[in-house]
Amino acid sequence: MPMTTRTVDFWFEFGSTYSYPAAMRLAPLAKAGSIAVRWRPFMLGPIFSDQGWDTSPFNLYPAKGRNMWRDLERICLALNLPFTRPNPFPQNTLHAARVALIGLAESWGEDYCRAIYCAEFGEGRSVENEETIANVLQDLRQDARAVLQRARSDEIKAQLRAQTEEARKLDIFGSPSFVTADGELFWGNDRLEAALNWAGR
Repeated sequence: MPMTTRTVDFWFEFGSTYSYPAAMRLAPLAKAGSIAVRWRPFMLGPIFSDQGWDTSPFNLYPAKGRNMWRDLERICLALNLPFTRPNPFPQNTLHAARVALIGLAESWGEDYCRAIYCAEFGEGRSVENEETIANVLQDLRQDARAVLQRARSDEIKAQLRAQTEEARKLDIFGSPSFVTADGELFWGNDRLEAALNWAGR
């Protein structure tokens, strides 16, 4: 791939439904457009709390939730992605996100993120469970015990809090969100192509 300064920040929450297909589609589309992508995990919980929500809006508004689940089924079918509705929803993805920060600073981060999404939304496994995260790490030939221990460190906890605060300052209100180098914000799996096209202008 040619050198490029064209970038997109991919802001994602592992508990986000539409972030699953976005995460699975992103890499080949970005490569085709010679766009560099930074994967930026964050937590939606504090941002939802700012709105007075204590859970996903898809739970707060049942009709919206029913439509979302069916829409996600159709999207996954069209993309030939496995889909299993996770229970409970949303899941507490704090540990998964902390591990992602470690992996994204190394070479296995993007593969880890895709694998977590596949475990959660493809197979219906609980990513709240450290055993699920450990299994994903082992499949990636990582030392699961060492990585999980590091994910509990004050350094990684502070890094995730700082990243979530950065998302808040960018006025990110949902996941997936894409922010281009010139500060344009695009929200939703269906805005992925628009974000990449803008970054490539």
